[in-house]
Amino acid sequence: MNKEARTSLSQAATFQDQDAVHEIFSELRREDPVAWCPELEGGRGFWSITKYDDIQFVSKNPKLFSSDRVHGGITFETAETRRIRKISRGKEVQEKFKNLNILEAGDSMIQMDPPVHTMHRRMVAPGFSPKRLLNLSPQIRQRCVDILTQISGKGKCEFISSVSAELPIQMLAELFGVSQEERTKLLEWSNVIIGGDDPDMRIDTDHTITALTELYQYAINLHQKRREEPGDDLISMLANTEVEGKLMSMNDYVSAFILLIVAGNETTRNSISGGVLALSQHPEERQKLLEDPLLINNAVDEIIRWVHPVIYMSRTALEDIKLGDKNIKKGDRLVLWYMSGNRDEDKWDDPFSFNVTRNGPRHLSFGYGQHLCIGWRLAEIQLTVCIEELLKRFPDFEVKGEVKWMQSNFLNSIKHMDVHYSG
Repeated sequence: MNKEARTSLSQAATFQDQDAVHEIFSELRREDPVAWCPELEGGRGFWSITKYDDIQFVSKNPKLFSSDRVHGGITFETAETRRIRKISRGKEVQEKFKNLNILEAGDSMIQMDPPVHTMHRRMVAPGFSPKRLLNLSPQIRQRCVDILTQISGKGKCEFISSVSAELPIQMLAELFGVSQEERTKLLEWSNVIIGGDDPDMRIDTDHTITALTELYQYAINLHQKRREEPGDDLISMLANTEVEGKLMSMNDYVSAFILLIVAGNETTRNSISGGVLALSQHPEERQKLLEDPLLINNAVDEIIRWVHPVIYMSRTALEDIKLGDKNIKKGDRLVLWYMSGNRDEDKWDDPFSFNVTRNGPRHLSFGYGQHLCIGWRLAEIQLTVCIEELLKRFPDFEVKGEVKWMQSNFLNSIKHMDVHYSG
């Protein structure tokens, strides 16, 4: 494979053509599954890890491969994400919060290694316990029914804003214990955080500063309220749970708050959107679900494999180690391409077919090991309920017109999709 193709993987625009990206990954899995990829603009370069088993190995060995921000964290830093980071740490934002001292070194658990990661995860884990999710299920279904009722009789809708973004952001407000009126701000802040590489979503510096300062102030105010009057919600857990006799620092709390906004919204939104698109593009698979609704649970796993709502995560080698036939040096970055691992020919028969009856290994879309997405089951429940209710009401739904994807090599996100239906 030529150098240009490998280099392109670090560029968000490359992933606008997913067929072309899958061709790159297929060749890498076949010819060079642990492949060195230089970066443009004088970047450090990275190892592309494209096989399922290798991704699992790296993911379950945090003593060898770090997620910690001090070693490089879990994402590429593009020109736009550097811009947002500099703004959030810059003088204008610091001036607004000079007396709060929260912007210096906050980390979220996704960018921590054990044992610190384990302690932070314990603070949030009770919010996603099986019992709590069971209690939430009726609310998820009712919210989904209400959302679909809003589009009933219209014949078509812009699906992202009407449905797939609405359900997870409503549930996030529920989990935070805040009013539904406040969900629009949560969604706005999420888009600011994840949309920096997309020219349609990118905002100028002044608006970015305003959004970030609003987010930080909101998080701090909510923390204060939950300290004074704790409730049965995720923010109360973050604000009041002690691990080894210590509360979470304000720095880390704000970072955890931001992580929950993005993780609690984006992956579910992307799974719902991508699942509806896949079922529209493969009507024979949708018909199987109409004839046998019991297949929906199985279909959910296939949808998440197919969609890969998160495209990759990154790690940094903590020591020299051999992976495959390559010698990884201490300090080297590794990119775990979930998008590629979910199409590994050694794990699935005909992995480029969408098959709702497929039985195979667990997809990699929610990560693996100690960083397995803490809200993965909540995401599955929301996707399951949405597909069930959508098929009940609009069994002939069809995506028409251009599907517009967010420009990103980290999140596989649709930003505009028109869906037509009867009923």
